[in-house]
Amino acid sequence: MDKHIANDAAPTAASATTEIAVKLEHVRHLLDDGEHSLESLAEAVGLSASHLQRTFTARFGISPAQYLAQRKLGTLKAALRGGDDVSGALYDAGYGSPSRVYEGGAARLGMTPARYRAGGAGERIRWSLVDTALGQALVATTERGICMVELGADGTALEATLQAEFPRAQLERVDAGRDEFLAPRVRAVAEVLAGKRANVDVDLLGTAFQKKVWDALMKIPRGETRSYAALADALGQPRGARAIARACATNRIAIVVPCHRVVRGDGSLGGYRWGLPLKQALLQRERAA
Repeated sequence: MDKHIANDAAPTAASATTEIAVKLEHVRHLLDDGEHSLESLAEAVGLSASHLQRTFTARFGISPAQYLAQRKLGTLKAALRGGDDVSGALYDAGYGSPSRVYEGGAARLGMTPARYRAGGAGERIRWSLVDTALGQALVATTERGICMVELGADGTALEATLQAEFPRAQLERVDAGRDEFLAPRVRAVAEVLAGKRANVDVDLLGTAFQKKVWDALMKIPRGETRSYAALADALGQPRGARAIARACATNRIAIVVPCHRVVRGDGSLGGYRWGLPLKQALLQRERAA
């Protein structure tokens, strides 16, 4: 290839990449301002709908429709937590009717908007503290399944975390050994915390990108680790190491979704929601096994 042609190609490719990035940012701002169809967004930035769908998902980890749903849900949650009237909050967030709050994905609140606004009022949450190989764990469940697994040395602090998450729910501490619904779930969690293999049903609620990361974490074999960068490459997001780290930080299912198996590129531990000493202990135990 002619040397001059090769030198000219790189700037052209870089310019095209920059141009696409600018267009995708414009699309994101349009979605922040209101609801748009994929076709109208594509027309606004001069791309085909399929190209926009593909490049937007590659850059942000979620499709334009998923981004819009997450933005609307975030607006709704903020308004409800701020004390706004439920009906007003729904419409202000962009849901044209009350029924659309569920069609648009807001059922991820885990309860009705009114109950979320009221801090879980009307929800019955049964919970128990269990001694495990890693210390105390709080396991809480609604009638639909496990809603929290939290680790810590102080039972009072663990209970406070649960109360902060659901300040107005009906919290009922039970004997995990006697509660028919909670008992098998507590046992499964305790087995996993003890380093044993057990089937634990998990409900991965998050963005498409977060779910993709959490699914990838559960595929890392015990005794092995992956760097944030390597995981990003495996997921087709070579520049997404920081996004991978954020997804790990938002994982609320301790040990079962093994974010402790992700480390920095130089082998150092990086961060961990439940503390670096526990992360180190978990990795040492798994390597020894």
